[in-house]
Amino acid sequence: MYPNLYYVFKDWWGVEWNTLSFINTFGLLVALAFIVAAWVLTAELHRKEKLALLLPREEMITVGSPASIIDLLINGLVGFGFGYKILGLIFSKPVFINPQEYIFSKEGSIVGGILMAALLAGIKWREKNKVKLKEPERRVVRIWPHDRVGDIIVLGLIFGILGAKLFDNFEHWDEFIANPIQKLLSQSGLTFYGGLILAAITICWYAYKKDIKIKHLVDAAAPALMIAYAIGRLGCQISGDGDWGVFNSAYVSDNQGKVSIAKLGDFEKALQDNVGYFTEGKAKEGANDIYVTDRAYNSLEAVPHKSFKGPSFLPSWFFAYSYPQNVNKDGIAIPGITDEHNRVLPQPVFPTPLYEAIICSLLFLLMWFIRKSIKAPMFMFGLYLSLNGAERLMVELIRVNKAYLLFGIETTQAEMIAFILLVSGGLLMWVSKKLYTRIAI
Repeated sequence: MYPNLYYVFKDWWGVEWNTLSFINTFGLLVALAFIVAAWVLTAELHRKEKLALLLPREEMITVGSPASIIDLLINGLVGFGFGYKILGLIFSKPVFINPQEYIFSKEGSIVGGILMAALLAGIKWREKNKVKLKEPERRVVRIWPHDRVGDIIVLGLIFGILGAKLFDNFEHWDEFIANPIQKLLSQSGLTFYGGLILAAITICWYAYKKDIKIKHLVDAAAPALMIAYAIGRLGCQISGDGDWGVFNSAYVSDNQGKVSIAKLGDFEKALQDNVGYFTEGKAKEGANDIYVTDRAYNSLEAVPHKSFKGPSFLPSWFFAYSYPQNVNKDGIAIPGITDEHNRVLPQPVFPTPLYEAIICSLLFLLMWFIRKSIKAPMFMFGLYLSLNGAERLMVELIRVNKAYLLFGIETTQAEMIAFILLVSGGLLMWVSKKLYTRIAI
């Protein structure tokens, strides 16, 4: 695993530059996901504008005036927020937290916040100063939808994080009721679907206020959402952030993370040899036992696992991986490793982030290649909902999440939402096709 760039350079080129340990790989991949999503969305909006599906909006603005204190203050505050969190995520070294959780914690980079605040305030001042007139004038300008991608990305980031946090607290309602303030400000997990839902509502409201046709905007956003999720999941896999699946009992691994096919009784022996890890979440650190994971179970029999032996022409790590030197410091100590991240899972798991990264990348390519042939508005967004829901339902079969009893069926929050997305996406495609056919006739 590569928790930060120090491990990348050490593994690839054999150099040990400690300064690189402050640049987290997950943070870099998250930043890359937003950049790629913004590019894809802009390209699609441009295409739809050329087809006259999306039109500009004329707005009356004052030109020639210098940057006001309010302008500089707003840009400075936005810059500080992004610098504090995003640069903090990239350059900080959070201890035993999921990198995704870092975004909503109180941790951050003061220096990064100040630098980004100064940068954005300086850019705003420079932009205003370049067009400053002796006497400011009122003019009508045409603003195209693609000009608003920056605003859309910012809204998606802010409300995506907020929605992810809120849905996570819904999923752990008893803990939230017991201490709501602590849960809202804690470093607890984030729920992807919560972020998707709240961000979508907010962006649609913004589009309505700016006279952007929502049906074409969401179609343009669909491929961007899919590739952003794929890149984000790749970040989970590379850093080893704990979002993996259940244990694969068809394999076992040693204390170096080397995976091999399990013989009869090997899986049970691996559990017994590390009973403290599986039942208490503890592992040895010198002479002491320390907490290393929140995946602890009442008994060894309750440890979730599935047995699946992959075909011989594929590497074993594709089906069973132990995440050596993962960013969460989860697992047992690796003998001879003195680095900060020196732990490995005592039993291999299904690498579900890798599966999602591959599947969603392929789904993005599918959507990208067929997008021009799809004429019915909202059909592409319906396709995204169905594909995303189907993908998540499959992955949830081998992932551990808090389960609920719904109509006598045990299910997770992610499975419920994924099923709703799958069905609603199918209905949306059907309605879209029907309406488009009727209008065409």
